[in-house]
Amino acid sequence: MITPTAPGGPTLSGVPSPAVSPTDSFQPTRRAADRGWWRHAVLYQVYVRSFRDANGDGVGDLAGIRAQLPYLRRLGVDGLWLTPFYPSPQHDHGYDISDHRAVDPRYGDLEEFDRLSAACRRLNLKLILDVVPNHVSAEHPWFQAALNAAPGSPERSRFHFADGRGRDGELPPNNWRAMFGGPAWSRVTESDGHLGQWYLHLFTPQQPDLNWRNPEVGADFDSTLRFWLDRGADGFRVDVATGLFKHPELPDSTDPAADERTRDAVNSLAWNQPEVHQVWRHWRAVCEEYTTRDGRDRLLVGEVSLPTAAEQARYLVPDELHQAFYFPLLHVGWDAERFRTVIHEALRDIGGSGAPTTWALNNHDQVRTVSRYADTDSVSGPARAAAAALLMLALPGAAYLYQGEELGLPEVEDIPDEFVTDPIFHRTGRRAGIRDGCRVPLPWAGGQSPFGFSPGDAAAAPWIPQPDYFAAHTAERALADTGSFLHLYREALQLRRTLPQFASTVFEWLPSPAGTLAFTRGDGMVCVANFGSDPVLAPVQEPPLIASAPCPPGLLPPATTAWWMVPE
Repeated sequence: MITPTAPGGPTLSGVPSPAVSPTDSFQPTRRAADRGWWRHAVLYQVYVRSFRDANGDGVGDLAGIRAQLPYLRRLGVDGLWLTPFYPSPQHDHGYDISDHRAVDPRYGDLEEFDRLSAACRRLNLKLILDVVPNHVSAEHPWFQAALNAAPGSPERSRFHFADGRGRDGELPPNNWRAMFGGPAWSRVTESDGHLGQWYLHLFTPQQPDLNWRNPEVGADFDSTLRFWLDRGADGFRVDVATGLFKHPELPDSTDPAADERTRDAVNSLAWNQPEVHQVWRHWRAVCEEYTTRDGRDRLLVGEVSLPTAAEQARYLVPDELHQAFYFPLLHVGWDAERFRTVIHEALRDIGGSGAPTTWALNNHDQVRTVSRYADTDSVSGPARAAAAALLMLALPGAAYLYQGEELGLPEVEDIPDEFVTDPIFHRTGRRAGIRDGCRVPLPWAGGQSPFGFSPGDAAAAPWIPQPDYFAAHTAERALADTGSFLHLYREALQLRRTLPQFASTVFEWLPSPAGTLAFTRGDGMVCVANFGSDPVLAPVQEPPLIASAPCPPGLLPPATTAWWMVPE
């Protein structure tokens, strides 16, 4: 049974509990102008290359996505976010864009995009596109023009070109490091054949950074936003949203040197400059213009990688980004207190700004939770991943699911070197931190590769080999198994849509045993997650609404999350 405890919240009956602080209750400010579909939405990230291949070339495409929209509708998500499908030489899987207002032939064409957009509207699925404003491909017409132009020319002013240091300019202009390894500068050969200036690239040499202090850059992205909004996009996921502006003098960094073999570069001179907020205010105004025109809310969700929730909240004021991915859950291990801390900080600092927290446990850059949470056995990872998913889906705010998460896919860790495509591997010569393992094409049906990813008569194998054990993770098999990850996600998303508690922003931590988390949502719903190795008492004797694993009467097993409605 539930018994009251100061300051007014319930407790888990019969279990020693710590005191609850008044600061543990969160009711974020609500503003009528900000109430939109996106505040409580669950969106599904489609990694386009790996979702579904309709034409048999081994690479996913827009037609394949369109064919699977009914699957996403039945899953119960509110929409989908597409990773870049624009023309690109694919040095970074499409995040090196050579034309922001077209479709790469590998993925289809503009007519196919229009068909996809129309199909999403018919199924009431929101369509969010990736936009990459920090850099372009080295094959972009602007950069090619810059290479053919002279130092100091208008063409070069769209990027960060600078003279080198040293006697003959043989040293980079500063000591900045690239996120994917090595220096952040490359030297060009001028039109007369001599080695000349250097250009900045915070990722790979094939991705030169744009100079947002040049007004041509902002004007061109205005055209890009309007191009896709006019074709039916419901908003944008903004890549590297803390980037864009660099310190105007490009000085040396005095921050601790980042290990060039990782993506954890630290450079306050290249990230989070104050001018970037001007861009998001303008982009928000563009979205509001379209919303005013037709009544459809448009969304801006940012990749805002900052150390604290309080810093992220500065991007989420009412006239900037609607959402920003809250990344700490991607980096904490299977630990109740660490989960509690990062959830608490998000609800306190982001929720306090009036914006919804935007939760994610997986994405295309991280090891999948089934592998991330695993011990030495083959059971703990899936059980913990399912429990974490149900915990996340109970939290107030929005949530993003990464494709295959609902199938319980593990990380593929044994991809042969000749099939590894991640630029981290090719820049550093090391497999540490490579991301191909979570990008392996999805298994839809059947007992052998391509598992329905490509047609049966496909001319090419999937672009990354699928392991044989994917046969146990196909959508076809999951649909037939009522105890599968897929059914858990479908049932949880159905409850999110139908229970009034999920329309509420009220959240309160409950005292609970060590190694567990417990909280209420709205009026009368309790979520408890057991991170420990022993069962704990359930908050009520009645069966849960939903649980990530079977629950004996009155108990919550280890590595399990469950939701209950509390009897009045």
